[in-house]
Amino acid sequence: MEYVSVSDVLKKAFGQKIYRLSLQSGCTCPNRDGSLSFGGCTFCSEGGSGDFASPLLPIDQQIDLARARVDHKLPSSIPLSDREYIAYFQSYTNTYGPVDRLTKLYRQTILRPDICLLSLGTRPDCLGPDMIDMLAKLAAIKPVWVELGLQTADDKIAQDSNRGYKTEVYQEAYQRLKEAGLTVITHLILGLPGQSKDDILASVDYVSGLYRPYLPSDGRSDINTDGVKLQLLHVLKGTEMGRQYLEKPFHVLSLEEYTDLVVSCLQHLPPQTVIHRLTGDGPKKLLIAPLWSGDKKRVLNTLTKAIRDAER
Repeated sequence: MEYVSVSDVLKKAFGQKIYRLSLQSGCTCPNRDGSLSFGGCTFCSEGGSGDFASPLLPIDQQIDLARARVDHKLPSSIPLSDREYIAYFQSYTNTYGPVDRLTKLYRQTILRPDICLLSLGTRPDCLGPDMIDMLAKLAAIKPVWVELGLQTADDKIAQDSNRGYKTEVYQEAYQRLKEAGLTVITHLILGLPGQSKDDILASVDYVSGLYRPYLPSDGRSDINTDGVKLQLLHVLKGTEMGRQYLEKPFHVLSLEEYTDLVVSCLQHLPPQTVIHRLTGDGPKKLLIAPLWSGDKKRVLNTLTKAIRDAER
């Protein structure tokens, strides 16, 4: 089974491999600072899902430090002057803050010649008109990706995870982002407590525009996300979900179950959907379960073989 990978899309667009730099904007999250709740989503670590990001320093210093870490792993045959990078702001909610401050930060970032693309992780309830207008203006300079943490289209499971907004909020934010000409990438977590395989595939169908009960009744276009990140649920130390698991363990996916789910998700997604992630890394020092996910090479090899052997 073939699918469109983000690495292939980037290589076609820029003529070479593009490398991701994990950065921080200094934003917090309304689900942490008391605006909505405290403590964040039950699965979210203290690092706000950005445990591998650079320290919070002036942005040029962050980029230089992140570049040094990435460049150290690259072959010397690739000239430093030819390397291009994605500025990836993942931690917390990167559209939650004063528009003026974030405009200055992201404009400074995107204007650097070594940055070819800006990617912002955020929540759909933190995208007011001024923020979307700012992102659209940045996208006129260089490509901008907006990564929305939907995680699940099931509002009951989302409520149990303390997501803090209803799925219809994602739908409305998605439509406004697309009307502004922005690229939307949707994050989905596989293996949340209480999720069945059918629940997960219903979320996949929802972001694919196939799950009819969720579609708008006002004649507006169907949802069909530009890209998807599939994320294995990692139960981490220091999270509410980690506390719940240690107190009363719930089912976590086996490698075989996860592999089957990933293949099924790819079969449900439209062929043109760009796949940005098939799994994810949980910091080993924080990982409670599933422990098999710490063997990244084995996981990727297993997924690659299963996908190659599958048919749509």
